[in-house]
Amino acid sequence: MQPIGLIAGGGQFPLIFARRAKARGYRVMAAAFHGETDAALADEVAAIEWFYLGQLGRLMRFFKSHGIGEAVMMGRITKTRMFTNVRPDVKAIGLLAKMRHTHDDGLLRAVAGALEAEGIQVRAATFLLPEMLAPAGCWTRRRPGRGELADIRFGWDIAREIGRLDIGQCVVVGGGTVLAVEAIDGTDATLRRGGALGKGQAVAVKVSKPNQDLRFDMPAVGVETVASMYEAGIRALAVEAGRAVVFDRAEMIALADRHGIAILGWPEEGRG
Repeated sequence: MQPIGLIAGGGQFPLIFARRAKARGYRVMAAAFHGETDAALADEVAAIEWFYLGQLGRLMRFFKSHGIGEAVMMGRITKTRMFTNVRPDVKAIGLLAKMRHTHDDGLLRAVAGALEAEGIQVRAATFLLPEMLAPAGCWTRRRPGRGELADIRFGWDIAREIGRLDIGQCVVVGGGTVLAVEAIDGTDATLRRGGALGKGQAVAVKVSKPNQDLRFDMPAVGVETVASMYEAGIRALAVEAGRAVVFDRAEMIALADRHGIAILGWPEEGRG
């Protein structure tokens, strides 16, 4: 069986990948993180080792000891934890010293580059799970109204710009006004902030960055996204077709239909 490395953050994505990889004949060697990775992953992989954020050299040694030639990176890392629960080793310190900033995309690219310099190819997180990519079209019974579509078009351009600056991937818009922009607090907090200001008349847009490295940090939505939207009073969601990961799509759509929320998978070329 061919070995593959899994750098696993939190959430269900690493579990889904591990099960699929095992079914496809891979031996999964997982690098898990204290306080982030679901402990249930241990039951789905051939080997697992637990790390603190920043232990890059140790992670490389773990992969090399198992003959890993390719790896994937997936799952969320609580961004605020990056300032409180990090134990950088010499390898990580050397990497950080060469960087101008530690924004998401730049940091992940640097880690991927360091792995590939050691002969470990970093593959797209979805290479075994293409069905999890967002499809084009309206997914729900209710379609976005004319005003909502106008806000989605406006929000799309804003989301692209904050992505270009590597700030975040999500914005909330209402009445042609930006109500909230995603930063280090994450998507759910952005939805709450924007929804409170929108008072039931807001939409959310979540897109990939213009120069998104599709191997990692792709936008992700799921049941929790819709639940947060409902609590915040946000009536529509647009995600980028083919460039966002969707978890539990059937359950997500059912919940959206129950609450009258519209969800749209929008291809870049079809926005006009």
